[in-house]
Amino acid sequence: MMNDAAMPDHLIIAPILIPLVAGALMLFYSDRNRQTKLIMGLVAVGLTFLASVELMADVKSATEQGGTVVGLYRLGDWPVPIGIVLVLDRLSAMMVMLTALLAAPSLIYAAAGWHGKGQHYHSMFQFLLAGVNGSFLTGDLFNLFVFFEVMLAASYGLMLHGSGPERIKAGLHYLAVNLAASLFFLIGVALVYGTTGTLNMADIGRALYWLDDAERLLFHAAATFLGLAFLIKAAAWPLCFWLPPTYGAASPPAAAIMAIMTKVGIYVILRLSLLVLGPDAGPSAGFGASVLMIGGVVTMAFGMIGILGTPELVRKGGYLAIISSGTVLAAIGFAQAGGGSSMLGGALYYMVGSTAAISAFFLIAEPVSRNDEGDDDAPAEDDGFDPLSERWAPMGLGTVEDTTAPASQRTVSWLTMAICFGLVAAMIAGLPPMPGFIGKFAILRGAVQDNLPASGHLPVILWAYAAMLILSGLGALIALMRFGIRRFWAEEGPTPRILALEVVPVVMLLGMIGLQTVRSDALLGYTSATADALLEPRVYRSAVLAEAQDVRAAPVQSLSPDPLPEPEAEAEPENGPEEGAQ
Repeated sequence: MMNDAAMPDHLIIAPILIPLVAGALMLFYSDRNRQTKLIMGLVAVGLTFLASVELMADVKSATEQGGTVVGLYRLGDWPVPIGIVLVLDRLSAMMVMLTALLAAPSLIYAAAGWHGKGQHYHSMFQFLLAGVNGSFLTGDLFNLFVFFEVMLAASYGLMLHGSGPERIKAGLHYLAVNLAASLFFLIGVALVYGTTGTLNMADIGRALYWLDDAERLLFHAAATFLGLAFLIKAAAWPLCFWLPPTYGAASPPAAAIMAIMTKVGIYVILRLSLLVLGPDAGPSAGFGASVLMIGGVVTMAFGMIGILGTPELVRKGGYLAIISSGTVLAAIGFAQAGGGSSMLGGALYYMVGSTAAISAFFLIAEPVSRNDEGDDDAPAEDDGFDPLSERWAPMGLGTVEDTTAPASQRTVSWLTMAICFGLVAAMIAGLPPMPGFIGKFAILRGAVQDNLPASGHLPVILWAYAAMLILSGLGALIALMRFGIRRFWAEEGPTPRILALEVVPVVMLLGMIGLQTVRSDALLGYTSATADALLEPRVYRSAVLAEAQDVRAAPVQSLSPDPLPEPEAEAEPENGPEEGAQ
């Protein structure tokens, strides 16, 4: 069911069903049919992208025509808030499209031989996409936990794909950390249901208004547990220690698609912070905002120190992801505290470009560091894998025997690699006219516009945030320039042979970044409108709860589309004031 008749009825569930069905079908094929699985995977990703384009166009069209920006799909056709619903708005549509855009380059890169390092790579890849898209689209906390676990289970397999001691060690650490996060998630969900009687995210925002002081205190404890779970996933300091070694040990195509997973944590924090604990949440308004603001700034500082200090290029990518997360988390905190929508709109624009750049960085880091035993940035392990060989056996996985060459033997020049590396570095460092620069400039401009007219000065934390925006970009520029000069300019001797299949995906992502630069006005307009909608949670709640049934015998006021009505004056006695006095 959809709130807007112009929007397709069943298309909302397509980004979940398409990869889920494709991954299941691939299980019926032997791993020797790797090229067939690759084609099936690319078709599934293409269909998911087309569905995301249609969904985003419909949401944008509904907004421009003054209609609702929220679309619903009731799984099982159960009414809200009993049933589980998928909810589409501007933010979820944008995140689903970003996931599809990152998936295609990663799959193409895997065709260079990486998908043959172990069992069922393509099935796990599709299941991860289904979990990520489900997390973005669900409107229910329990369903969010289900999709969250689907995503994590698939990521465990992708993380360990190819075996090797370093990968196994990092994978076990990654598994332990995420099991702890899942435990915090479950505890938080249980406490939320115990206090509010619902797990629908829109209904939680309505029920929060009616909690007494004791129940509200327990709800704040639930929010703390949920915050811990998703701050771990978003890689916020000090919960980010797992990310650099994990992503550094994963295969390049796995790390490239896993770059979107930190944004799942950010998405949930953004959704719950503004929908449930936003400015209209009464006594709970702004709960946790200071943690996000301070934690985001410290996370950026930690990422900057890490990228300057680590010698391994692939681990630099992990610290770049930490910087990106800290930048957006701090902006969410400012928006939750009533800082306005301009900063948040710029942060959402920055998040799109930085995620694509980090994904491209993970793809280019391994070929650039290849055959460089004398360099500190060379990979720390040699797992016996040569993507150029026609026959090889993955370590510890003798059941898989790859007798086929990579999909293409075409190679590219070392100069091409140097140019791609320079463009990726420029985007990550935030040099003009890259989207990183545009996004940071929009954040700084929004900070001044949203805060200076109201108070006449900028808070200290905002000055610290602005400083870290600049310094983190400078730190990334220094670290990547230092590596690039040493690798592409100062070194002598033969250069490694690089497959075109390992460069084409990077070029695709750079093309996406370039399009974001050229069409920055349109995308900034979209993200700004998205930020405005997020700061009007009543619209979201009203659309989701429009057909809510009285299933909890709650007061009539609490079942109105507007979950936070103004308190009414005390009603007169039924028989009039005189008879009531008698």
